[in-house]
Amino acid sequence: MKFPERFSNLPAHVWPRLRALLDAHDGGGTPIHMTIGEPKHAFPAWVTDSIAQNAAGFNSYPPNDGSPELRGAIARWIKRRYGVEMDADTEVMALNGTREGLYNAVIALCPETKNGQTPAILMPNPFYPVYLIGAISGGSDPILVPATAETGHLPDFTSVPENVLDRTTAAYICSPANPQGTVATHEYWASLIALAEKHDFMIFADECYSEIYRDTPPVGAMQVAESMGADRNRIVAFHSLSKRSNLPGLRSGFVASGADTIREVKQLRNYAGAPLPLPLQQAAAKVWDDEAHVEENRALYAEKYQIADRILGNVPGYVSPQAGFFLWLPVQDGEVAALKLWRETGVRVLPGSYLAQDVNGENPGKEYIRVALVAPKDETERGLEAIRDCLYSDV
Repeated sequence: MKFPERFSNLPAHVWPRLRALLDAHDGGGTPIHMTIGEPKHAFPAWVTDSIAQNAAGFNSYPPNDGSPELRGAIARWIKRRYGVEMDADTEVMALNGTREGLYNAVIALCPETKNGQTPAILMPNPFYPVYLIGAISGGSDPILVPATAETGHLPDFTSVPENVLDRTTAAYICSPANPQGTVATHEYWASLIALAEKHDFMIFADECYSEIYRDTPPVGAMQVAESMGADRNRIVAFHSLSKRSNLPGLRSGFVASGADTIREVKQLRNYAGAPLPLPLQQAAAKVWDDEAHVEENRALYAEKYQIADRILGNVPGYVSPQAGFFLWLPVQDGEVAALKLWRETGVRVLPGSYLAQDVNGENPGKEYIRVALVAPKDETERGLEAIRDCLYSDV
């Protein structure tokens, strides 16, 4: 049997790769998991009550685009958060987590050719792996743009050659950034939107970390587009409850854009979608409508930012994250550091190179490890102290 070659050159995925690196060795202490961005804070207790109260809905096929109640709650949240009015019927669609939408966006929205050439999809490097596979699945060339200390840990899409921009159909961008925690400013978004208008491509704005921040809410892509009078069909924004509300298993996400864009996304989902079960949609609507638990969650992360700054603030090259819940820590070699840390302390972290691709023999994540601050405060503090003592003992 012959299999397709489109995915044959992909590296091993992040998590099998990490297990292959670490699991052949005994850990040096009680394991502390700081690898995956899976929130461990408590979610609101009434979520469970809502699911139980609406359990009869498991007997029905759920609405593919999201129930009116869920889409209405999402539209209200966008208005509260960004000051942008979105039509709940035509400009918002529920997703089974944002990864689904980020992957299908290329297939639903990006043409097979542009200016007679193979289309290009821009993305930061390092990046969330679904961006790469989305581009490849859509028959596009993935163009990895460095997001390094030299570029402020956000990709400088204006540095992409004009001939590539002229065949670009979309650009993925994550703000707050995973893994670096950098926030795109109003000026950054405005520059990117202007570039997209000039070269006629879409912006896939992955904003799933937008509600975990220090003091100032990160500005959003749609918010800036509205202030510029840009066509909202060009901006495709993705959000979820996973990080905002500590509900990664609920799989409640959404995509928002102009009506023309959402129409195309809905058309694909009519054939290939996996809608959220109705009791979960009903619970999700209540969660999107509530901000009290989000403020409590943000306060817990603020405490952990302070702990990280206190323990690691003297490390050369340490950058305190503006938002999100990852540390992007400088090391000589991420794989070597992750293995040393596991064998000597039992702390598991992710080599930065696993979130990036080599370009011209250089991997922008090689000299970093990503550390997730998702565990309870005491466990996070123990993990960070172990990292300091093991990897930065000379500081």
